[in-house]
Amino acid sequence: MAKTLLEMKHITKVFPGVKALDDVSFKVEEGEIHALVGENGAGKSTLMKVLSGVHPYGSYDGEILYNNEICKFQNIKDSEKKGIVIIHQELALVPLLTIGENMFLGNEQGTHAKLDWDATFARADELLKMVGLKESSHTLIKDIGIGKQQLVEIAKALGKQVKLLILDEPTASLNDAESKQLLDLLLQFKKEGMTSIIISHKLNEISYVADTITIIRDGGVVETLEDKSKFDEDTIITGMVGRNLTDRFPKRESKIGDVVFEVKNWCVDHPVFDGIKVCDNVNIKLHKGEVLGISGLMGAGRTELAMSLFGKSYGSNISGKILINGKEVSFHNPKSAIDAGFAYVTEDRKGNGLILTETICRNISSAKPSKISHHNILDPGLELNYAKKMSKDMHTKCSSVLESVNNLSGGNQQKVLLGKWLFTEPDILILDEPTRGIDVGAKYEIYCVINEMVKQGKSVIFISSEMPEILGMCDRIYIMSEGKMVGEQSGKDATQETIMSCIINSGKGA
Repeated sequence: MAKTLLEMKHITKVFPGVKALDDVSFKVEEGEIHALVGENGAGKSTLMKVLSGVHPYGSYDGEILYNNEICKFQNIKDSEKKGIVIIHQELALVPLLTIGENMFLGNEQGTHAKLDWDATFARADELLKMVGLKESSHTLIKDIGIGKQQLVEIAKALGKQVKLLILDEPTASLNDAESKQLLDLLLQFKKEGMTSIIISHKLNEISYVADTITIIRDGGVVETLEDKSKFDEDTIITGMVGRNLTDRFPKRESKIGDVVFEVKNWCVDHPVFDGIKVCDNVNIKLHKGEVLGISGLMGAGRTELAMSLFGKSYGSNISGKILINGKEVSFHNPKSAIDAGFAYVTEDRKGNGLILTETICRNISSAKPSKISHHNILDPGLELNYAKKMSKDMHTKCSSVLESVNNLSGGNQQKVLLGKWLFTEPDILILDEPTRGIDVGAKYEIYCVINEMVKQGKSVIFISSEMPEILGMCDRIYIMSEGKMVGEQSGKDATQETIMSCIINSGKGA
Protein backbone atom coordinates (compact mmCIF):
# COMPACT_ATOMS: atom_id res chain seq x y z
CA MET A 1 0.00 0.00 0.00
CA ALA A 2 1.30 3.44 -0.99
CA LYS A 3 2.40 5.83 1.72
CA THR A 4 0.65 9.22 1.99
CA LEU A 5 3.35 11.86 1.54
CA LEU A 6 1.15 14.96 1.76
CA GLU A 7 -2.23 15.66 3.28
CA MET A 8 -3.89 19.07 3.32
CA LYS A 9 -6.91 19.12 5.63
CA HIS A 10 -9.89 21.52 5.49
CA ILE A 11 -7.96 24.36 3.88
CA THR A 12 -9.93 27.62 3.63
CA LYS A 13 -8.35 30.77 2.20
CA VAL A 14 -10.16 34.10 1.92
CA PHE A 15 -9.07 37.19 -0.02
CA PRO A 16 -10.95 40.50 0.28
CA GLY A 17 -14.42 39.76 -1.09
CA VAL A 18 -13.51 36.30 -2.41
CA LYS A 19 -13.35 32.84 -0.80
CA ALA A 20 -10.60 31.28 -2.92
CA LEU A 21 -10.55 27.91 -1.09
CA ASP A 22 -13.50 26.45 0.80
CA ASP A 23 -12.73 23.51 3.12
CA VAL A 24 -10.39 21.76 0.65
CA SER A 25 -8.89 18.41 1.62
CA PHE A 26 -6.23 16.94 -0.66
CA LYS A 27 -3.92 13.88 -0.49
CA VAL A 28 -0.83 12.93 -2.47
CA GLU A 29 0.77 9.49 -2.32
CA GLU A 30 4.52 9.04 -2.33
CA GLY A 31 6.00 8.44 -5.80
CA GLU A 32 2.92 9.44 -7.81
CA ILE A 33 2.22 12.17 -10.34
CA HIS A 34 -0.92 13.90 -9.08
CA ALA A 35 -2.73 16.29 -11.43
CA LEU A 36 -4.73 19.25 -10.19
CA VAL A 37 -7.26 20.56 -12.73
CA GLY A 38 -10.01 23.15 -12.75
CA GLU A 39 -11.15 26.37 -14.36
CA ASN A 40 -9.15 29.56 -13.91
CA GLY A 41 -10.03 30.96 -10.51
CA ALA A 42 -11.03 27.53 -9.18
CA GLY A 43 -8.30 27.70 -6.52
CA LYS A 44 -5.56 25.39 -7.86
CA SER A 45 -2.66 27.84 -7.71
CA THR A 46 -3.89 29.26 -4.40
CA LEU A 47 -3.86 25.76 -2.87
CA MET A 48 -0.28 25.23 -4.04
CA LYS A 49 0.77 28.65 -2.73
CA VAL A 50 -0.64 27.66 0.66
CA LEU A 51 1.36 24.43 0.50
CA SER A 52 4.62 26.11 -0.49
CA GLY A 53 4.43 28.97 2.03
CA VAL A 54 3.72 31.77 -0.44
CA HIS A 55 0.56 32.22 1.64
CA PRO A 56 2.07 31.75 5.13
CA TYR A 57 0.66 29.79 8.03
CA GLY A 58 -1.92 31.91 9.81
CA SER A 59 -3.29 33.45 6.60
CA TYR A 60 -5.52 30.40 6.03
CA ASP A 61 -7.52 27.88 8.05
CA GLY A 62 -6.73 24.15 8.09
CA GLU A 63 -3.52 22.15 8.41
CA ILE A 64 -0.77 20.64 6.28
CA LEU A 65 0.77 17.25 7.06
CA TYR A 66 3.95 16.31 5.20
CA ASN A 67 5.54 12.96 6.06
CA ASN A 68 3.06 12.80 8.97
CA GLU A 69 4.48 16.03 10.40
CA ILE A 70 2.33 19.15 10.86
CA CYS A 71 3.92 21.98 8.86
CA LYS A 72 3.54 25.71 9.51
CA PHE A 73 5.46 27.23 6.61
CA GLN A 74 6.01 30.99 6.83
CA ASN A 75 7.69 31.34 3.43
CA ILE A 76 9.08 29.39 0.46
CA LYS A 77 12.41 28.83 2.23
CA ASP A 78 10.59 26.83 4.93
CA SER A 79 8.91 24.50 2.43
CA GLU A 80 12.11 24.09 0.37
CA LYS A 81 13.95 22.89 3.48
CA LYS A 82 11.47 19.98 3.52
CA GLY A 83 12.11 19.26 -0.18
CA ILE A 84 8.90 20.89 -1.49
CA VAL A 85 9.73 23.02 -4.54
CA ILE A 86 7.22 24.94 -6.68
CA ILE A 87 7.85 26.11 -10.25
CA HIS A 88 5.39 28.88 -11.10
CA GLN A 89 3.88 29.49 -14.53
CA GLU A 90 5.91 32.72 -14.83
CA LEU A 91 9.49 31.48 -14.60
CA ALA A 92 11.65 33.09 -11.90
CA LEU A 93 14.83 33.51 -13.95
CA VAL A 94 17.04 36.57 -14.48
CA PRO A 95 17.66 36.98 -18.24
CA LEU A 96 21.08 38.67 -17.99
CA LEU A 97 22.55 36.11 -15.57
CA THR A 98 23.99 32.76 -16.66
CA ILE A 99 22.19 29.45 -16.27
CA GLY A 100 24.53 28.50 -13.42
CA GLU A 101 24.03 31.79 -11.58
CA ASN A 102 20.26 31.45 -11.89
CA MET A 103 20.25 27.87 -10.65
CA PHE A 104 21.95 28.78 -7.38
CA LEU A 105 20.49 32.25 -6.84
CA GLY A 106 19.55 32.30 -3.16
CA ASN A 107 21.20 28.89 -2.75
CA GLU A 108 24.79 29.95 -3.43
CA GLN A 109 27.74 27.56 -3.33
CA GLY A 110 30.61 28.48 -1.03
CA THR A 111 30.73 30.50 2.17
CA HIS A 112 29.33 33.85 3.26
CA ALA A 113 32.80 35.27 2.77
CA LYS A 114 33.43 33.85 -0.70
CA LEU A 115 31.33 32.25 -3.41
CA ASP A 116 32.78 29.16 -5.07
CA TRP A 117 32.11 29.77 -8.77
CA ASP A 118 33.96 26.64 -9.93
CA ALA A 119 31.70 24.50 -7.71
CA THR A 120 28.63 26.48 -8.84
CA PHE A 121 29.14 25.89 -12.56
CA ALA A 122 30.37 22.30 -12.13
CA ARG A 123 27.27 21.37 -10.09
CA ALA A 124 25.03 23.26 -12.52
CA ASP A 125 26.44 21.26 -15.44
CA GLU A 126 25.73 18.02 -13.55
CA LEU A 127 22.12 19.04 -12.93
CA LEU A 128 21.62 20.16 -16.54
CA LYS A 129 22.79 16.74 -17.67
CA MET A 130 20.21 15.12 -15.36
CA VAL A 131 17.37 16.97 -17.12
CA GLY A 132 18.80 16.32 -20.57
CA LEU A 133 19.68 19.93 -21.36
CA LYS A 134 22.78 20.21 -23.54
CA GLU A 135 23.72 23.79 -22.71
CA SER A 136 26.73 25.21 -20.91
CA SER A 137 25.94 26.57 -17.47
CA HIS A 138 27.83 29.71 -18.56
CA THR A 139 25.13 30.51 -21.18
CA LEU A 140 22.96 33.54 -20.46
CA ILE A 141 19.27 32.81 -19.83
CA LYS A 142 18.26 35.36 -22.48
CA ASP A 143 20.05 33.28 -25.11
CA ILE A 144 17.95 30.12 -24.64
CA GLY A 145 14.29 29.48 -25.48
CA ILE A 146 11.35 29.09 -23.11
CA GLY A 147 11.45 25.27 -23.35
CA LYS A 148 15.06 25.19 -22.20
CA GLN A 149 14.33 27.76 -19.48
CA GLN A 150 11.66 25.42 -18.11
CA LEU A 151 14.26 22.65 -17.89
CA VAL A 152 16.63 25.05 -16.10
CA GLU A 153 13.91 25.63 -13.47
CA ILE A 154 13.59 21.86 -12.98
CA ALA A 155 17.37 21.47 -12.73
CA LYS A 156 17.33 24.32 -10.20
CA ALA A 157 14.73 22.37 -8.18
CA LEU A 158 16.93 19.26 -8.26
CA GLY A 159 19.71 21.35 -6.76
CA LYS A 160 17.45 21.97 -3.76
CA GLN A 161 17.10 18.22 -3.06
CA VAL A 162 13.47 18.22 -4.20
CA LYS A 163 11.21 15.41 -2.99
CA LEU A 164 7.84 16.93 -3.97
CA LEU A 165 7.92 18.93 -7.20
CA ILE A 166 4.99 21.24 -7.98
CA LEU A 167 4.63 22.48 -11.56
CA ASP A 168 2.07 25.18 -12.40
CA GLU A 169 1.23 25.09 -16.13
CA PRO A 170 4.71 23.85 -17.08
CA THR A 171 3.94 23.38 -20.79
CA ALA A 172 1.82 26.51 -21.36
CA SER A 173 4.57 28.18 -23.43
CA LEU A 174 6.07 25.06 -25.00
CA ASN A 175 5.54 23.45 -28.38
CA ASP A 176 4.49 19.81 -28.71
CA ALA A 177 8.04 18.40 -28.85
CA GLU A 178 9.21 20.42 -25.84
CA SER A 179 6.09 19.46 -23.88
CA LYS A 180 6.64 15.77 -24.60
CA GLN A 181 10.27 16.06 -23.46
CA LEU A 182 9.23 17.65 -20.16
CA LEU A 183 6.44 15.14 -19.48
CA ASP A 184 8.76 12.22 -20.20
CA LEU A 185 11.23 13.74 -17.75
CA LEU A 186 8.52 13.74 -15.05
CA LEU A 187 7.84 10.07 -15.78
CA GLN A 188 11.56 9.35 -15.44
CA PHE A 189 11.68 11.18 -12.10
CA LYS A 190 8.69 9.10 -10.97
CA LYS A 191 10.68 5.90 -11.65
CA GLU A 192 13.42 7.33 -9.45
CA GLY A 193 10.94 7.88 -6.61
CA MET A 194 10.10 11.56 -6.96
CA THR A 195 6.55 12.79 -6.28
CA SER A 196 5.03 15.49 -8.48
CA ILE A 197 1.94 17.68 -8.53
CA ILE A 198 1.14 19.15 -11.94
CA ILE A 199 -1.41 21.88 -12.72
CA SER A 200 -2.36 21.99 -16.39
CA HIS A 201 -5.21 22.84 -18.72
CA LYS A 202 -3.87 20.51 -21.42
CA LEU A 203 -6.00 17.48 -20.66
CA ASN A 204 -4.26 15.17 -23.13
CA GLU A 205 -1.00 15.79 -21.26
CA ILE A 206 -2.68 15.18 -17.89
CA SER A 207 -3.99 11.83 -19.12
CA TYR A 208 -0.49 10.95 -20.37
CA VAL A 209 1.41 11.45 -17.10
CA ALA A 210 -1.01 11.47 -14.16
CA ASP A 211 -1.68 8.60 -11.76
CA THR A 212 -4.41 10.55 -9.97
CA ILE A 213 -6.50 13.60 -10.94
CA THR A 214 -8.17 15.95 -8.47
CA ILE A 215 -10.77 18.30 -9.94
CA ILE A 216 -11.42 21.64 -8.21
CA ARG A 217 -14.34 23.93 -8.94
CA ASP A 218 -15.24 27.23 -7.22
CA GLY A 219 -12.72 26.71 -4.43
CA GLY A 220 -13.80 23.17 -3.51
CA VAL A 221 -12.85 19.61 -4.50
CA VAL A 222 -15.39 18.08 -6.88
CA GLU A 223 -13.86 14.61 -7.12
CA THR A 224 -10.60 12.69 -7.26
CA LEU A 225 -10.13 10.22 -10.13
CA GLU A 226 -7.84 7.27 -9.40
CA ASP A 227 -8.97 4.88 -12.15
CA LYS A 228 -7.04 5.63 -15.35
CA SER A 229 -9.88 4.19 -17.44
CA LYS A 230 -11.94 7.25 -16.36
CA PHE A 231 -9.30 9.76 -17.45
CA ASP A 232 -11.28 10.85 -20.51
CA GLU A 233 -11.55 14.52 -21.40
CA ASP A 234 -15.36 14.66 -21.29
CA THR A 235 -15.43 13.43 -17.67
CA ILE A 236 -12.73 15.89 -16.62
CA ILE A 237 -14.34 18.84 -18.43
CA THR A 238 -17.76 18.11 -16.95
CA GLY A 239 -16.21 18.09 -13.48
CA MET A 240 -14.32 21.32 -14.15
CA VAL A 241 -17.15 23.42 -15.59
CA GLY A 242 -20.15 21.70 -13.98
CA ARG A 243 -21.81 20.95 -17.29
CA ASN A 244 -21.24 19.02 -20.51
CA LEU A 245 -19.25 20.95 -23.09
CA THR A 246 -20.36 19.08 -26.18
CA ASP A 247 -18.58 21.30 -28.69
CA ARG A 248 -15.21 22.90 -27.87
CA PHE A 249 -15.63 25.51 -30.61
CA PRO A 250 -18.88 27.47 -30.94
CA LYS A 251 -20.50 27.31 -34.36
CA ARG A 252 -20.09 30.31 -36.64
CA GLU A 253 -21.67 31.15 -39.97
CA SER A 254 -18.90 32.93 -41.84
CA LYS A 255 -19.87 35.92 -43.97
CA ILE A 256 -16.55 36.89 -45.47
CA GLY A 257 -16.30 40.13 -47.44
CA ASP A 258 -13.65 42.09 -49.27
CA VAL A 259 -9.99 42.41 -48.31
CA VAL A 260 -9.69 44.97 -45.50
CA PHE A 261 -6.06 44.49 -44.50
CA GLU A 262 -3.07 43.58 -46.64
CA VAL A 263 0.65 43.23 -45.94
CA LYS A 264 3.08 43.30 -48.88
CA ASN A 265 6.73 42.24 -48.90
CA TRP A 266 7.11 42.76 -45.15
CA CYS A 267 10.68 42.35 -43.90
CA VAL A 268 11.91 42.73 -40.32
CA ASP A 269 15.43 42.30 -38.91
CA HIS A 270 16.23 41.13 -35.40
CA PRO A 271 16.53 44.21 -33.13
CA VAL A 272 19.87 43.08 -31.64
CA PHE A 273 21.61 40.63 -33.97
CA ASP A 274 22.57 42.20 -37.30
CA GLY A 275 21.72 40.35 -40.48
CA ILE A 276 19.11 38.02 -38.95
CA LYS A 277 15.69 38.34 -40.59
CA VAL A 278 12.76 37.42 -38.37
CA CYS A 279 10.22 38.21 -41.11
CA ASP A 280 11.29 37.60 -44.68
CA ASN A 281 9.14 39.02 -47.49
CA VAL A 282 5.82 38.20 -45.79
CA ASN A 283 2.58 38.72 -47.74
CA ILE A 284 -0.87 38.28 -46.17
CA LYS A 285 -4.46 39.28 -46.88
CA LEU A 286 -7.29 39.56 -44.35
CA HIS A 287 -10.95 39.80 -45.33
CA LYS A 288 -13.83 41.51 -43.58
CA GLY A 289 -15.59 39.13 -41.17
CA GLU A 290 -12.76 36.57 -41.34
CA VAL A 291 -10.82 34.72 -38.66
CA LEU A 292 -7.39 34.24 -40.21
CA GLY A 293 -5.06 31.79 -38.48
CA ILE A 294 -1.26 31.94 -38.43
CA SER A 295 0.21 28.57 -37.52
CA GLY A 296 3.81 27.53 -37.05
CA LEU A 297 6.31 26.12 -34.60
CA MET A 298 7.80 28.21 -31.82
CA GLY A 299 10.40 30.56 -33.28
CA ALA A 300 8.67 30.73 -36.66
CA GLY A 301 8.34 34.53 -36.37
CA ARG A 302 4.61 34.83 -35.72
CA THR A 303 4.84 37.12 -32.67
CA GLU A 304 7.62 39.15 -34.28
CA LEU A 305 5.38 39.70 -37.32
CA ALA A 306 2.42 40.75 -35.17
CA MET A 307 4.44 43.19 -33.05
CA SER A 308 6.17 44.73 -36.05
CA LEU A 309 2.82 45.34 -37.74
CA PHE A 310 1.44 46.95 -34.57
CA GLY A 311 3.20 50.29 -34.79
CA LYS A 312 6.66 48.81 -35.32
CA SER A 313 6.75 47.56 -31.72
CA TYR A 314 9.49 45.06 -32.59
CA GLY A 315 12.42 44.80 -34.96
CA SER A 316 14.73 46.99 -37.01
CA ASN A 317 15.11 47.81 -40.72
CA ILE A 318 11.38 47.24 -41.22
CA SER A 319 10.25 47.50 -44.81
CA GLY A 320 7.16 46.68 -46.85
CA LYS A 321 3.62 48.01 -47.15
CA ILE A 322 0.45 47.89 -45.05
CA LEU A 323 -2.87 48.57 -46.76
CA ILE A 324 -6.21 49.09 -45.02
CA ASN A 325 -9.22 49.02 -47.35
CA GLY A 326 -6.83 49.33 -50.28
CA LYS A 327 -5.15 52.47 -48.96
CA GLU A 328 -1.52 52.41 -47.87
CA VAL A 329 -0.99 53.39 -44.23
CA SER A 330 2.05 53.77 -42.03
CA PHE A 331 2.07 53.04 -38.29
CA HIS A 332 5.04 54.72 -36.64
CA ASN A 333 3.97 53.74 -33.12
CA PRO A 334 1.21 51.74 -31.38
CA LYS A 335 -0.97 54.84 -30.89
CA SER A 336 -1.15 55.45 -34.65
CA ALA A 337 -2.15 51.79 -35.12
CA ILE A 338 -4.87 52.07 -32.44
CA ASP A 339 -6.21 55.29 -33.99
CA ALA A 340 -6.52 53.42 -37.32
CA GLY A 341 -8.72 50.73 -35.72
CA PHE A 342 -5.95 48.20 -35.12
CA ALA A 343 -5.38 46.24 -31.88
CA TYR A 344 -2.91 43.63 -30.68
CA VAL A 345 -3.51 41.26 -27.75
CA THR A 346 0.00 40.24 -26.72
CA GLU A 347 0.96 36.70 -25.72
CA ASP A 348 2.78 38.13 -22.69
CA ARG A 349 -0.12 39.42 -20.60
CA LYS A 350 1.96 39.99 -17.46
CA GLY A 351 5.01 41.52 -19.13
CA ASN A 352 3.54 43.69 -21.89
CA GLY A 353 -0.24 43.40 -21.68
CA LEU A 354 -1.39 44.47 -18.23
CA ILE A 355 -0.36 46.82 -15.42
CA LEU A 356 -0.54 44.26 -12.63
CA THR A 357 -0.52 46.77 -9.78
CA GLU A 358 -3.43 48.73 -11.27
CA THR A 359 -7.16 48.03 -11.06
CA ILE A 360 -9.25 46.17 -13.63
CA CYS A 361 -10.93 49.50 -14.35
CA ARG A 362 -7.71 51.36 -15.11
CA ASN A 363 -6.31 48.50 -17.23
CA ILE A 364 -9.41 48.34 -19.42
CA SER A 365 -9.28 52.06 -20.22
CA SER A 366 -5.49 52.24 -20.61
CA ALA A 367 -5.30 51.59 -24.37
CA LYS A 368 -7.63 54.47 -25.26
CA PRO A 369 -7.97 57.02 -22.43
CA SER A 370 -9.43 59.57 -24.86
CA LYS A 371 -12.65 57.53 -24.89
CA ILE A 372 -13.32 58.30 -21.23
CA SER A 373 -12.03 61.90 -21.24
CA HIS A 374 -13.54 65.32 -21.92
CA HIS A 375 -11.10 68.01 -23.06
CA ASN A 376 -8.23 65.77 -21.92
CA ILE A 377 -9.70 65.44 -18.42
CA LEU A 378 -10.47 61.90 -17.28
CA ASP A 379 -14.08 61.15 -16.31
CA PRO A 380 -13.84 58.54 -13.49
CA GLY A 381 -17.57 57.78 -13.59
CA LEU A 382 -17.52 57.07 -17.32
CA GLU A 383 -14.38 54.95 -16.91
CA LEU A 384 -16.06 52.93 -14.14
CA ASN A 385 -19.22 52.33 -16.19
CA TYR A 386 -17.25 51.12 -19.22
CA ALA A 387 -15.16 48.82 -17.01
CA LYS A 388 -18.27 47.33 -15.36
CA LYS A 389 -19.89 46.67 -18.74
CA MET A 390 -16.73 45.14 -20.22
CA SER A 391 -16.19 42.89 -17.19
CA LYS A 392 -19.82 41.76 -17.35
CA ASP A 393 -19.59 41.04 -21.09
CA MET A 394 -16.35 39.09 -20.56
CA HIS A 395 -17.73 37.16 -17.51
CA THR A 396 -14.70 38.25 -15.46
CA LYS A 397 -14.69 36.75 -11.95
CA CYS A 398 -13.80 39.57 -9.55
CA SER A 399 -15.10 41.21 -6.39
CA SER A 400 -15.13 44.61 -8.13
CA VAL A 401 -13.61 46.35 -11.15
CA LEU A 402 -11.61 48.32 -8.57
CA GLU A 403 -9.79 45.09 -7.63
CA SER A 404 -6.09 44.85 -8.51
CA VAL A 405 -5.40 42.77 -11.63
CA ASN A 406 -2.62 41.05 -9.70
CA ASN A 407 -5.25 39.32 -7.52
CA LEU A 408 -6.98 37.65 -10.49
CA SER A 409 -6.42 34.17 -11.87
CA GLY A 410 -4.63 33.80 -15.21
CA GLY A 411 -7.86 33.26 -17.12
CA ASN A 412 -9.51 36.32 -15.64
CA GLN A 413 -6.40 38.40 -16.33
CA GLN A 414 -6.67 37.24 -19.94
CA LYS A 415 -10.29 38.42 -20.05
CA VAL A 416 -9.22 41.85 -18.74
CA LEU A 417 -6.51 42.00 -21.44
CA LEU A 418 -9.00 41.14 -24.16
CA GLY A 419 -11.52 43.61 -22.69
CA LYS A 420 -8.85 46.32 -22.75
CA TRP A 421 -8.48 45.97 -26.51
CA LEU A 422 -12.18 45.51 -27.25
CA PHE A 423 -12.65 48.81 -25.39
CA THR A 424 -10.75 50.50 -28.26
CA GLU A 425 -13.45 49.24 -30.69
CA PRO A 426 -10.98 47.84 -33.23
CA ASP A 427 -11.84 46.84 -36.78
CA ILE A 428 -8.81 44.54 -37.00
CA LEU A 429 -7.68 42.54 -33.97
CA ILE A 430 -4.52 40.41 -33.72
CA LEU A 431 -4.81 37.75 -31.01
CA ASP A 432 -1.43 36.27 -30.07
CA GLU A 433 -1.89 33.04 -28.06
CA PRO A 434 -5.15 34.40 -26.53
CA THR A 435 -6.01 31.18 -24.66
CA ARG A 436 -2.56 30.24 -23.35
CA GLY A 437 -2.74 28.85 -19.81
CA ILE A 438 -6.52 29.14 -19.43
CA ASP A 439 -9.16 26.47 -18.97
CA VAL A 440 -11.64 25.04 -21.47
CA GLY A 441 -14.58 27.03 -20.10
CA ALA A 442 -12.73 30.37 -20.36
CA LYS A 443 -11.45 29.39 -23.80
CA TYR A 444 -15.01 28.80 -24.98
CA GLU A 445 -16.04 32.26 -23.75
CA ILE A 446 -13.16 33.87 -25.65
CA TYR A 447 -14.08 31.93 -28.79
CA CYS A 448 -17.62 33.29 -28.45
CA VAL A 449 -16.26 36.84 -28.22
CA ILE A 450 -14.25 36.25 -31.42
CA ASN A 451 -17.34 34.93 -33.20
CA GLU A 452 -19.35 37.96 -32.09
CA MET A 453 -16.65 40.29 -33.42
CA VAL A 454 -16.59 38.77 -36.90
CA LYS A 455 -20.41 38.63 -36.92
CA GLN A 456 -20.28 42.43 -36.58
CA GLY A 457 -17.96 42.62 -39.59
CA LYS A 458 -14.69 42.93 -37.67
CA SER A 459 -11.64 40.90 -38.72
CA VAL A 460 -9.34 38.76 -36.57
CA ILE A 461 -5.82 37.41 -37.01
CA PHE A 462 -5.49 34.41 -34.70
CA ILE A 463 -2.00 33.19 -33.69
CA SER A 464 -1.87 29.96 -31.70
CA SER A 465 0.47 27.08 -30.94
CA GLU A 466 -2.55 24.86 -30.21
CA MET A 467 -3.37 23.21 -33.51
CA PRO A 468 -6.92 22.12 -32.54
CA GLU A 469 -8.05 25.71 -31.95
CA ILE A 470 -6.41 26.93 -35.17
CA LEU A 471 -8.37 24.23 -37.01
CA GLY A 472 -11.54 24.78 -34.96
CA MET A 473 -11.70 28.58 -35.20
CA CYS A 474 -10.11 29.77 -38.43
CA ASP A 475 -11.64 30.31 -41.86
CA ARG A 476 -8.24 30.33 -43.50
CA ILE A 477 -4.74 29.50 -42.27
CA TYR A 478 -1.29 30.80 -43.17
CA ILE A 479 1.63 28.55 -42.23
CA MET A 480 4.82 30.29 -41.11
CA SER A 481 8.30 28.82 -40.80
CA GLU A 482 11.65 30.54 -40.19
CA GLY A 483 10.21 34.00 -40.85
CA LYS A 484 8.50 33.10 -44.11
CA MET A 485 4.94 32.24 -45.11
CA VAL A 486 5.35 28.75 -46.53
CA GLY A 487 1.74 27.78 -47.13
CA GLU A 488 -1.92 28.75 -47.10
CA GLN A 489 -4.84 26.39 -46.45
CA SER A 490 -8.60 26.62 -46.12
CA GLY A 491 -9.84 26.10 -42.57
CA LYS A 492 -12.27 23.47 -43.82
CA ASP A 493 -9.60 21.43 -45.59
CA ALA A 494 -6.63 21.84 -43.23
CA THR A 495 -5.53 19.11 -40.82
CA GLN A 496 -2.67 18.83 -38.36
CA GLU A 497 -0.96 16.52 -40.84
CA THR A 498 -1.24 18.91 -43.81
CA ILE A 499 0.04 21.85 -41.75
CA MET A 500 3.02 19.91 -40.34
CA SER A 501 3.78 18.49 -43.78
CA CYS A 502 3.91 22.02 -45.14
CA ILE A 503 6.37 23.11 -42.43
CA ILE A 504 8.60 20.05 -42.87
CA ASN A 505 8.65 20.28 -46.66
CA SER A 506 9.52 24.00 -46.53
CA GLY A 507 12.60 23.06 -44.49
CA LYS A 508 13.68 20.47 -47.02
CA GLY A 509 13.54 23.04 -49.79
CA ALA A 510 15.64 25.56 -47.92
